Amino acid sequence: MRAPARVMTSAAAAAVLIGCVSGPAASKGADETRVLVFSKTAGFRHDSIPEGIAAVRELGAAGGFTVDATEDAGAFTTGNLARYDAVVFLSTTGDVLDAAQQGAFERYIKRGGGYVGIHAAADTEYDWAFYGGLAGAYFQSHPAIQPATVDVEDRAHPATSGLPSTWNRTDEWYNYRSNPRDHAHVLASLDESSYTGGTMSGDHPIAWCQEYRGGRAFYTGGGHTKESYADPAFRQHLLGGIQYAVGDAQADCRPENGYRPLFDGTAESLSAWRQAGPGSFSLSEDGTLTSSGGLGMLWYAGSGSGSDPGPGFGSYSLKLDWQVAGDDNSGVFVGFPASDDPWSAVNNGYEIQIDATDAPDRTTGAVYSFQSADIKKRDRALNPPGEWNTYEIRVEGERLRVWLNGVKINDFTNTDPVRSLRDGHIGLQNHGADDQVSFRDVRIKELPVKGD
Repeated sequence: MRAPARVMTSAAAAAVLIGCVSGPAASKGADETRVLVFSKTAGFRHDSIPEGIAAVRELGAAGGFTVDATEDAGAFTTGNLARYDAVVFLSTTGDVLDAAQQGAFERYIKRGGGYVGIHAAADTEYDWAFYGGLAGAYFQSHPAIQPATVDVEDRAHPATSGLPSTWNRTDEWYNYRSNPRDHAHVLASLDESSYTGGTMSGDHPIAWCQEYRGGRAFYTGGGHTKESYADPAFRQHLLGGIQYAVGDAQADCRPENGYRPLFDGTAESLSAWRQAGPGSFSLSEDGTLTSSGGLGMLWYAGSGSGSDPGPGFGSYSLKLDWQVAGDDNSGVFVGFPASDDPWSAVNNGYEIQIDATDAPDRTTGAVYSFQSADIKKRDRALNPPGEWNTYEIRVEGERLRVWLNGVKINDFTNTDPVRSLRDGHIGLQNHGADDQVSFRDVRIKELPVKGD
């Protein structure tokens, strides 16, 4: 889904753009996505900037968006910025915009514009608080260029969904003046034990995203070296960040803290789960669970052993990532008693459906057969088959709320005296032979119990 089309600009504004320095500016069609790469420097200048511009142009040519590039801050006018779905700050340094240009960019973001910061974008505009909040953190220092291990924390976001859980690469690794984790959603972090010179006490975000003052923002600390822009994995990382910023891909970019894994992609974590009924789930090398056969359910039995499962959950936020290949059917069950009969979950719990083509009360985001999702919000938030989505399912008392890629799409309260959400288990449905649905990174945060 694309961001709303932006208005036409004047011919004069177009004259500042590298690659379109003559002739009138083209209007932006309703289905056209346009990105501006800005690489002005007022401090250190990275010699990888030309490679970065070329890489973004190539990504645009392959990915269906138009790329303009400039080092002229005069491009930052209200009219000209309105042409673009996102602005990429490519290793900018120092004070690059004056007060009027800053004001135009603030208005652009507040009206829904996108921001992508690459590497030294964090070494930019230290005296402009709005920009610091948008970028997420300011540069502090860096050690020598060296290999390091990147821990990918979010494997549903388009910038990181194609990466392994640990990503080994060579770059110049920034330390930051503050940790963005409390206000941004961390996508990947550095393992400080894998290299020398990290100064962030073991919690070292290196890529993150957020919704900021009405706009979308993505930042990656990679991209110092020329070689980065020829690396297919880094290019895919950039492409996914741009797709998020322009609104072509949806993701949950709310801050995420305090969750613990129930399934982290390892066989060890899967040992706490049980298969109820027919069918099964297969675990791939990249840590993805995929359903086959059915009608059954994989449910979390927890720390119990043998026939004695662990306790259920009463008040919690459950997050998980899921993907369908096509018109597939699955769901997430909550609030059911421990049982190896999958029909016990159907009859005693509630299912948050995954199936975008069924009736409103039985489609993606619905509390199956009880309450439809807000379909308009659901449709805007939903990524298509082949791409990852993230559910947050929040249970507090008898209230059940559902977020899809960070957008609240359902708010349901149980009034059935036979059912209760106050104590129950969690399960993933394997619906049938024709339905292959994949899951990643099931995690939970237990919440304080509220009074009636």
